[in-house]
Amino acid sequence: MSSSSSKIMKKTFKIKSVVISRKPGKDPEGFKSAFIGLFKENNPHLKGKAPFKVLEIPEVEKIRIRDLRNISYYLMGNDIVINNLEEVVIIKEDHILTLTGTQDLP
Repeated sequence: MSSSSSKIMKKTFKIKSVVISRKPGKDPEGFKSAFIGLFKENNPHLKGKAPFKVLEIPEVEKIRIRDLRNISYYLMGNDIVINNLEEVVIIKEDHILTLTGTQDLP
């Protein structure tokens, strides 16, 4: 697909952490849906907190994480947690999702 026909989505959120998961897509053999929970505190998975906002982004082949350093991958739930955020920017271009932003690291 040429870049002239690509659809681009870009959103910025002022948050403390995100949890990245996946859900099945429409076609079991096709792309998955990215499921991103936005939280106002760190380590929400340890506290059983629900996200204040959930983004479900269909038709995602892969997620790139750029310019962020405090990232944890939890094998028990197959989730990625990114803490100490000041903001996160989520960009979708075609089937590629990119997360970037700024962190306040101790």
